[in-house]
Formats: sequence, C-alpha cells, structure tokens
Amino acid sequence: MSTNNEQHTLVRTLALGILSGGRSATPLAVLALNHDRSALKGSWQQWKVFATPLGRGLLVASAVGELIGDKLPKTPNRISPTGLIGRVASGALAGAALGTTGKRDLRIEGAILGGVGAIVGSFVGWAARKAVGATGLPDPVVALAEDAATVAGSVKVITGD
Repeated sequence: MSTNNEQHTLVRTLALGILSGGRSATPLAVLALNHDRSALKGSWQQWKVFATPLGRGLLVASAVGELIGDKLPKTPNRISPTGLIGRVASGALAGAALGTTGKRDLRIEGAILGGVGAIVGSFVGWAARKAVGATGLPDPVVALAEDAATVAGSVKVITGD
C-alpha cells in the first residue's frame, strides 16, 4: 500500500494532467520555471528539456504561444485527435516529472495518471467552455478565465504542499 507521501504525489500528477487538458503547455512551463525549487528535487531536473536554459525557455514560450493562440478563431478544438494527443503527451510528461519528486520513483504511475487526467481535463474543459459560452459571454472572456484557472492551478499543484 502507498504511503501518504506517495498518494499525495500521485494526486498531484493527476491534477497536473487535468490542467494539461485545459492548456497543454502551462503545467510544463510552470515546472520549468520552478526547476531549482528544492522541494521539487527529483531526477526530472536532469532531463534535458528541464535541465537546459534552452529547454526551459522553449517550454515557457510554448505556454505563452498557446495562451495567445487559443483565442484565435481558427484554433482547432482541444478534443480533436491531434489536440488530444498533444495534451495527453504533455500531461504524461508533467506527471512523470512530478512522479520523480518523492522518496520512491513514481514516474510510470505519474505518466499514466497525467495522461488520463489530460483526457478528462480536455473533455470537461471543452464541455464547460461550451456551456459557459452558451450564456452569452464572449469566447475570449471565457478563454481568459480558463487561462487564469489553469495557470493558478498549475502553480498551486507544483509549488503547494
């Protein structure tokens, strides 16, 4: 049976996956920005995408690009096959990274939970955005609220205890 610390880590990996369903690049960018945080010590900090300034910069630039691109009218739907695959990959990477921060290496479990969370987050986010949009709020306003929730949630999951 898992210890409380392992369960906490796994819940956090699932939460990051769900957040990846909203904005795929945001959880990875928040990890990149917290690369040197001692409370997040794990082997993920040595992975090239997180260990190099170029890798971290690309992750942050991707997140900024996604935040901008999401507001464009021709942006594909998050539950389209291509969009969903990217979100699952992002959630799995974020989950695997966070899975290395505990006493026991949970990168496989973290990757699985992160990927599953991304699927859940994609469909729930898509449905919520459609429902809120049906109230008459302009889509960019709904998208900005989703941006804020995803950024704040990612920061809380990654930096909170």
